[in-house]
Amino acid sequence: MKYENITRAVFRNRPNRFIAEVEIGGQKEIVHVKNTGRCRELLIPGCEVWLTAPGTPGRKTKFDLVAVRKRNGVLFNIDSQAPNRAVKEWLEDQGFDRVVPEYTYGDSRIDFYLEKNAGGEFPERYLMEVKGCTLEADGVGYFPDAPTERGVKHIRELIRAKEAGYHAILAFVIQMDGVKEVRPNTETHPQFGTAMEEARAAGVEILFLTCHVEPDRMTINGIYHDKKCK
Repeated sequence: MKYENITRAVFRNRPNRFIAEVEIGGQKEIVHVKNTGRCRELLIPGCEVWLTAPGTPGRKTKFDLVAVRKRNGVLFNIDSQAPNRAVKEWLEDQGFDRVVPEYTYGDSRIDFYLEKNAGGEFPERYLMEVKGCTLEADGVGYFPDAPTERGVKHIRELIRAKEAGYHAILAFVIQMDGVKEVRPNTETHPQFGTAMEEARAAGVEILFLTCHVEPDRMTINGIYHDKKCK
């Protein structure tokens, strides 16, 4: 997953969850933040950030803020659309006959519907929900960084899909180098932790997809299975 252009800037402040004030070459610029999460431990005044310029006509802001370097020196991609883009590229090399993004199942839109042995008598059907992890503490990833009722709903849908005979997968894309595990952030959203435990018990597969992050790209480079799953 690669951006066509990238510009370095210095973060100054975030008036609301949609925009940020940055400095480019000594000039102030208002930019769009491609992540509505809190990112409080990342977006600190004076930190190094990277922007892209999509060039969409009629935009109020020229740039999107997509990456930030944390105080510990680790580069984080915080673009909330990047995980699905990276996963789609990765899935194309995983031997599936069909990869369908944004698949409606039940009352939810699940990120990917997948098939193997599509032309056979008994095709294998998969549903995969993708969550991007941008919160890290002591080498461990945590999700979510803000309450997400939508995330809980998706997990419940995966449990129902598993009961209906699908291979159900909850995949966390870790948007930084050096982290191989994601735990539920029960302090922020205890219901998400409960739903994740129920998914484990129901046989939903939980994957941790590690990434290599550069200012202009993010690539999935490893896969780890949740050891707590059955």
